[in-house]
Amino acid sequence: MIRKAREEDLLSVANIYEEVIAREEKGETRIGWVRDIYPTMETAREAFEKDDLFVDEEEGTVVATARINQEQVPEYVRVDWEYPAKDEDVMVLHTLAVSPSRAGQGIGTRFEQFYEQYALEHGCHYLRIDTNRKNTAARGLYKKLGYQERGIIPCTFNGIRDVFLVCLEKRI
Repeated sequence: MIRKAREEDLLSVANIYEEVIAREEKGETRIGWVRDIYPTMETAREAFEKDDLFVDEEEGTVVATARINQEQVPEYVRVDWEYPAKDEDVMVLHTLAVSPSRAGQGIGTRFEQFYEQYALEHGCHYLRIDTNRKNTAARGLYKKLGYQERGIIPCTFNGIRDVFLVCLEKRI
């Protein structure tokens, strides 16, 4: 069940971030996140306080999380979007994270489908997502789900230096 996060979910969300980062540090995955920089418990708390943190809960356990809102990151102005939509017509998915123990079970796809429905319910027909260039798993998923890569922006992103931010979009 995907729902808005509750305060008691914050530790579970931060634990998912930590699990992903630990796998990256072991060389088991390539996401581009960095321990104690991004994402952190503060990332989760800020999203919660803005009421745009969501979790996917199965049998009382949070298995995935993401932030969904209409906040386009500053780097987006450097992208040649196919759909030059008004800000109020765009919904953005940020920091999608699935517990590594549940990877490959369709949870990321389910979350993205929820994101699409949520966008439509809020009158948004243009979806935008970004990921690190090295995150080939996410790039493959988004391509499979109909997103088009519209640009790769070199930047410092969420405090992480030397990121190549892949910006994707989809019209629904």
